[in-house]
Amino acid sequence: MTDIQQTAQNTTTLPITNIWSNGYPSQTYIDPTTQLKTTQTSGCGPLPQSMTIYDLYKNRAERMPTNPLYTYKDNNGTWTTKTSADTLIDIRALAKGFLALGLQKGDAVSLMCSTRYEWIILDAALVSIGCILATIYDTDSSDQIHHILDNSDSKWLIVETCEMKQKGETAIHDIADFQHIFCLDDGAYEEIKAHGTSISDLTLDTRIQSITKNDLCSIVYTSGSTASPKGVEMTHESYCATALNLNGYLPSVLDDPKGAVLMFLPLAHSFARAINYIVVASKIRAYISGTFKTLLSDLQYAKPTTMIAVPRVYEKIYNAASQKAGHGMKGHFFSMAVKHARTYMDEITEKGHPTFHTSLTHAAYDTLLYSKLRAVLGGRTKWLVCGGAPLDPQLLAFFRGAGIPLYEGYGMTETTAPCTFNPLGIPYHPGSVGIAFPGFTVRVSSDGEIQIKGDAVFKQYHKDLETTKETFTEDGWCASGDLGYISEDGFVYVTGRKKDLIITAGGKNVSPHPMEEGIERCPLVSHAVVIGDQRPFVSALITLDEETVRDWLKQENLNLTMPLSEVCTNAAVRAEVQRYIDMVNSSESRAESIRKFIILDEDFTQENGMMTASMKIIRPKIINKYTDLLNTQMYVPRKK
Repeated sequence: MTDIQQTAQNTTTLPITNIWSNGYPSQTYIDPTTQLKTTQTSGCGPLPQSMTIYDLYKNRAERMPTNPLYTYKDNNGTWTTKTSADTLIDIRALAKGFLALGLQKGDAVSLMCSTRYEWIILDAALVSIGCILATIYDTDSSDQIHHILDNSDSKWLIVETCEMKQKGETAIHDIADFQHIFCLDDGAYEEIKAHGTSISDLTLDTRIQSITKNDLCSIVYTSGSTASPKGVEMTHESYCATALNLNGYLPSVLDDPKGAVLMFLPLAHSFARAINYIVVASKIRAYISGTFKTLLSDLQYAKPTTMIAVPRVYEKIYNAASQKAGHGMKGHFFSMAVKHARTYMDEITEKGHPTFHTSLTHAAYDTLLYSKLRAVLGGRTKWLVCGGAPLDPQLLAFFRGAGIPLYEGYGMTETTAPCTFNPLGIPYHPGSVGIAFPGFTVRVSSDGEIQIKGDAVFKQYHKDLETTKETFTEDGWCASGDLGYISEDGFVYVTGRKKDLIITAGGKNVSPHPMEEGIERCPLVSHAVVIGDQRPFVSALITLDEETVRDWLKQENLNLTMPLSEVCTNAAVRAEVQRYIDMVNSSESRAESIRKFIILDEDFTQENGMMTASMKIIRPKIINKYTDLLNTQMYVPRKK
């Protein structure tokens, strides 16, 4: 009897939708003890005690030794391929070098590097011998590096560039027991491998075999969108369970030797790293782009069957297509095609299928536009995933209606990234982040908070027992801090963050995210931050997508070279933004509607500290930075 079947005998069960044609169960029920709605999906079962990340690579090399695993650009910009066997050889050679240089089981090493093949090998080599990898984003400051080195007790820092090395040299002051900085641009990768020639296979294998699934393998630092980065302790089991569980649910995507994923998100983020392990445990290959700047050309080269990205990537793709269409006949056609795609998905949601007339119209739009959009993505996509932050439901409906298989998921660093997902072959649920990820149980508390259990849920924050205690409920569930609900058929919906809720001076509770989402549908807008906590009314700070704005100014026969500071106050630009704010306000009461907005003359970026490396805005920092502007221009004190 499975765990889910055992649970079902002791619960009040809601009507169950048989989601899986291959027999995998997903069940939603009311827990009789807590009376909370709960949903769960079975995983692959307990892992062997000896299972580690190294075994994923070893198994891949044994199953598919000559098949390509990674394709990436070398220093000359030429695409290079490594087979599964090549990859394992590189991992073992580097691991021997780490042993020769004296790294012991439990030693922490920090890595600051962009997404590239060497990151993957450094990671695998370190964790295979029982070291603990502490992740640093390649955009982090010296202060952030210092915090991670100090918190993780890292003995080494491995960096990619000489510029990062300079930051590291500034950061290592007062770090107890710190030993050395290695720089890849200075030849550190080959240097470490060279030391390993004195280490035998037997010595390496003895160390590898001493590691178990419960051993700490990494401290992943959260991107800090709500507070200072916290060190999330991850075990081998966390990553292995995630990789193996998903492979059992998506055979059409992951069991295809001709399949491919394009990787460009930062590997310091738990989401991208989990995807890497999922690829290794599957039969598909990975193309490593490493940068968003060359995404479109890399898509044409890789022609991926699957891709994982954050909302901003899909928003950029949509905005680029919209701006290319312009405002004339082509622009009108594009707008009609977008509207039709949403209608198409609405009918599928309501009736299970589109009407005959809608199907005919859809075929015409597909020939003229939708097929071209799919070609931009490489033309082979089976399963595109959006995670890291909520995606605008209207944008999702457009992509799905255009035949682009885009699905939302949900998770946190603390859940090894995904804890819910939308797999292939299930009915379209607008706005849902899917069902429980295999091996996870999800519930919603009495105050609407999403809470999670599962083998891939972390156990504690590094050196922070107080925050750890605050994060777990008395009965052991990880409290996400996100608000949401579970539908009768087990689909999870995220509606906002507990900490982001706005309570106006008049006592109205306002969730800012849906309003921000609506404003960001304006092609000119890059980001919107809705404000109003303890203020007399709701307002918004808005930033512009300068590239899109310049194209728009040209189309409107306006001065496209005017300084951005003038663009922000331009009446035509403000009127265009106001149109979208009016649409947002049309579904809100006056007390909850946006009364005023200010367009800022700079965007929120990682460089100015307003955005995390995973492309989430840092609301507290934004509000703090613009406090004077809010007090003097947005909320002008009334004259007595």
